[in-house]
Amino acid sequence: MNKHNMTTEKGIPSNSRVLMFGQLEKLNRESMLVDPEIARQITAKVLHLIQTQEKTRKEIMSKGSSGMEVILATLENTQDLQTILNILYILNELLTVGGGRRIGVFVSKGGTGILLQLVIRASKESPPSEEFMLQLHSVLAKVGPKDRKFGVKARLNGALNVTVNLLKQNLQNHKLLLPCLLVLQVYSSNTVNAVSLGKNGVVELMFKIIGPYSKKNTSLLKVSLDTLGALLKSKTNAQRAVVHVPVLLYIYQDWHRNDTRHRHILIRKGILGCLKNITNIKLGRKAFIDADGMRILYNTSNECLPVRTLDPLINTSSLIMRKCFPKNRLPLSTIKSVFHHQLLRVPAGGPVAQLYNQPLGGGPIYQFYTKPPWVDDVVDESDNNEDAEAETDTENEMEEKDRHAGNDDVETDINKLRPKETHSRLFEELKIYERFFMELSEDFQVFNFDNPKRGVTAIPAAPKSHCPIIVPTTQAMPPKTPTAAPLQRECPHPAPVPALDLDTINITKDQDGCGDHTHSRSHPGAGLEQELVQGLERVALDGAGPQGGGGVNKHNRQPPILAGGVAARLGGEGEEMSAEDWAEEEESGEGAVLHVPDTALLLPLHDPDLYVEMVKSTRSVPQFSEVAYPDYFGHVAPTSREHILERVYGVQRTKIFQDIERLIHPNDILDKVVYDLDIQSCTVVDGGESLKFNSQFESGNLRKAVQVRKFEYDLVLNSDINSNHYHQWFYFEVSGMCVGAPYRFNIINCEKSNSQFNYGMQVLMYSVQEAISGRPRWVRTGTDICYYKNHFSRSSIAAGGQKGKSYYTMTFSMTFNHKDDVCYFAYHYPYTYTTLKMHLQKLEALRTPQTYLREDVLCETLGGNSCPLLTITAMPESTSNDQICQFRNRPLVFLSSRVHPGETNASWVMKGTLEFLMGSSPLAHSLREAYIFKIVPMLNPDGVVNGNHRCSLSGEDLNRQWQNPSPELHPTIYHTKSLLQYLAAIQRAPLVFCDYHGHSRKKNVFMYGCSLKETVWETNISATSCELHEDLGYRTLPKILSQMAPAFSMASCSFVVERSKEATARVVVWREIGVQRSYTMESTLCGCDQGKYKGLQIGTRELEEMGAQFCVALLRLKRLTSPLKLRNHAHLLDVESDLMETRCKVSSNPSTYLLEDEEASFMEEVDYSAESGDEPDNDPNTADNHLSESNNHRDSLT
Repeated sequence: MNKHNMTTEKGIPSNSRVLMFGQLEKLNRESMLVDPEIARQITAKVLHLIQTQEKTRKEIMSKGSSGMEVILATLENTQDLQTILNILYILNELLTVGGGRRIGVFVSKGGTGILLQLVIRASKESPPSEEFMLQLHSVLAKVGPKDRKFGVKARLNGALNVTVNLLKQNLQNHKLLLPCLLVLQVYSSNTVNAVSLGKNGVVELMFKIIGPYSKKNTSLLKVSLDTLGALLKSKTNAQRAVVHVPVLLYIYQDWHRNDTRHRHILIRKGILGCLKNITNIKLGRKAFIDADGMRILYNTSNECLPVRTLDPLINTSSLIMRKCFPKNRLPLSTIKSVFHHQLLRVPAGGPVAQLYNQPLGGGPIYQFYTKPPWVDDVVDESDNNEDAEAETDTENEMEEKDRHAGNDDVETDINKLRPKETHSRLFEELKIYERFFMELSEDFQVFNFDNPKRGVTAIPAAPKSHCPIIVPTTQAMPPKTPTAAPLQRECPHPAPVPALDLDTINITKDQDGCGDHTHSRSHPGAGLEQELVQGLERVALDGAGPQGGGGVNKHNRQPPILAGGVAARLGGEGEEMSAEDWAEEEESGEGAVLHVPDTALLLPLHDPDLYVEMVKSTRSVPQFSEVAYPDYFGHVAPTSREHILERVYGVQRTKIFQDIERLIHPNDILDKVVYDLDIQSCTVVDGGESLKFNSQFESGNLRKAVQVRKFEYDLVLNSDINSNHYHQWFYFEVSGMCVGAPYRFNIINCEKSNSQFNYGMQVLMYSVQEAISGRPRWVRTGTDICYYKNHFSRSSIAAGGQKGKSYYTMTFSMTFNHKDDVCYFAYHYPYTYTTLKMHLQKLEALRTPQTYLREDVLCETLGGNSCPLLTITAMPESTSNDQICQFRNRPLVFLSSRVHPGETNASWVMKGTLEFLMGSSPLAHSLREAYIFKIVPMLNPDGVVNGNHRCSLSGEDLNRQWQNPSPELHPTIYHTKSLLQYLAAIQRAPLVFCDYHGHSRKKNVFMYGCSLKETVWETNISATSCELHEDLGYRTLPKILSQMAPAFSMASCSFVVERSKEATARVVVWREIGVQRSYTMESTLCGCDQGKYKGLQIGTRELEEMGAQFCVALLRLKRLTSPLKLRNHAHLLDVESDLMETRCKVSSNPSTYLLEDEEASFMEEVDYSAESGDEPDNDPNTADNHLSESNNHRDSLT
């Protein structure tokens, strides 16, 4: 026999171990009828071997070994106490090391049941052996956490009461108390057991064990607190412990004061854990408040801040304080939008129908807008009566649902994943759309190809409005209009307005004490720069000044333009005027000219005069009469890179503590309303101590501003019109600031549970002082930015029927650099409807003779704005049949954008696309020769104009209406879909359809497409290979973009069809129109985490570049999709060469695919919810890695 098998490490023959286990097995068969001394000796020898030899331990627990079965059988059959103790010692040795695998083997062999039977057997002895109970509970404490059914087994077996009684009888026996508490802690993890133990008095028993600071028995106290915390997860037990809240707070304070070296952090955390569970119920929160818990935890947490290792205590304290912070209502009378558009037809169902069907008072016009006093849609009556435990469960369920939404939402009906074989509309109905496709039948016989101006299609000038348009300047606030009556679609004209003289601009100063202005703007004696900024109160474009405005001076000037330095008014000879000359001229009332350099070279597509002309035909529900400075001056992309903001550690809790101070020190809170659209006639007199706000201009959104502290303001956003939610887009003006003061702004009614503001995204600011100094640009700004759940309650009406929800706060701090500046803040780079109209007209002026451009009005929106439709391609070289045939048979590319108003980045991408298409480069010319482009650059003009975030005036998300759009409620979607249906009917479906969007919770630019195969892969559908036949060409364009566009991430693309997206443009065009390459292209609102722009926030330059790169990718797609005999055509090879030269190098670093829009965790845990757990995800990348592997597999198919 092999010597290695014969001996052990210490020379003991291995067959001796086999012999001993054989003897034990024999004793088991004889039912221990022989002398028990033999069993004692054998078990003692086994114990010695296990204690001294690692190999013995491994052999007993090894796979295929019968050692554990023999030991357990001996334990079950013997009645000898010493033998049982020996075996318990053996089990303690075996299960102490080896981790969960050994315990798993023990459980699988039925060891838990045998131990629990021993507990019952020992309880019948009087008194039970202390050593026996000590060892038995020590083993149970090790086994219990690894046995999922441990609590059920113990309850059915009756072991719960045995342990409790043992605990009660040995409160002073700390040696036995410790393992008993450990077992009780495991018992309590089962809810039924926890309730049963509570009825048996265990909760009160725990409060007899825990106590104030002591250096003795700290391990016992730690285990006692953990056991109590487990018991208090039951609402019933939490109610029993409510009376002990003051005791827990006292004990926590005592440990906090005395544990100066922070050696017992776990004990302090255990006390907080008990408080956290008690405050899950309303009675617990009330007891916490009554016991001055907010002040106690606030003070102790502040004292812990300097010590980084105490962060767990600070985080748990913050969680408790936020939970106990009384729920407040938003400072609004109703969550509905301030503005209302009366619908001629109300949708049959959905949230808009619910709003209209509410039993509100008033006549038919006022029915929606007037709310009786007994209807409160801001908060629910039961909000403060709901236990936080229920809310916690709801939050966790929602998070779990969101976590698995990617699979649950995948379409599983193969029939819905197949193209429709029949068209839903008759061709006779669609023939009216033939007029939008003149290029498909154009013969160009009337065109003179010798004329260099051939083919020019003029875009008609916008009709003039009869309403005066005002360009607001620094201290300007618009006149307020009472909201007693709802606003109508038609602009009322109380008196005729004289014709406009666009060659002059009248600057009118507000009269002192004017009651219909919110803020006072009189600043006498100001210097030259201040006079320029504050004197230009508003630039009115109506030819006549105010009627009957005695004392109001008028000065005819040119429009304010950008200055290379400080703007100044100059005299007739061009000399700069002094402050005294300025003041004298103000008194004389004589006009003077403001000379500011032109910026046409920087902004070739921007013209302030043209913008003002265009804005007159823009129709808004609030009847905006002002133009925001950024829209008037334009935006020049900054030359420097703007890095993603590095999150400051602890910024969230600092902000939360500042919020908690409001409750602890209420006398320090001003609570002063400084801006309110709901009470537009309100006059605010502040003596210059408050900031001034304004949002009454195109795309503006700010409903209310409340000054909380001297330099802190709570801001409330307006809902989308005909809606009661969608709070994300903001765009407002701020003035009256102090230089160097640390202002804090809190947008308190955000709704999304996560935001890129927590991951480096900054708000955008536009400074008028910077603009008139030659730097007209939006810049990323703000510090201490974070996004978290706040204490403002969201009603079930606003939360889609869910109760107990709260709003979220987006907060940022800002220090202003210029005195008496006017600054604008926005969620993203604004791009208004009027800007689009101006850009389209400027693009038409840049048209080359070889470019075919036609602009049609697709339809009129609900608000009376026109929806433009562009056709762009190359003119034929002649009228020969071959040229005309080639012209007509070019494949079509259909592009659309800005269906969601708040996704302004989509418009900047579209701007880049349009500029490239209209450019004079060889690539642009080749692209026009390759395709006919049909483009709807703005699908939701009304939403853009009125400052909505997601909806149109119908109060609905237009990108969820593509299946059955209504011509009355969704005209732009209805007619755009009709265009596509017409193309499908004449067998000219587009080669590519792409809808430009913006994404608020992911980085990079990426695409969503549609694939039958990839959707089936994500489900459990069984399908044959013939059913899954699919051309993989849908992946070609995204892969080309990933090679060319530095901001594009292929890893973030998805081609799975989801149920929730079945009514979107992408899916409907794919399924109903039969466009295989049907995409949504999403551009980040934040920045990139891969490629050339890794670590940078995205700007308009990068967005416009993305639009141009999309065009370049279409050229490569043209070559790849051309017939084989044409792929090597000289012209296409030249294009391919150009593409190779312009191709961007992409970093080899792998992209980070963020499943469910989640980001990687910070060093500081980001706590979005006051009820979220405080344990971070241990492996956040598991799903990502799996998904990346899946994507790599699919990439290989192309």
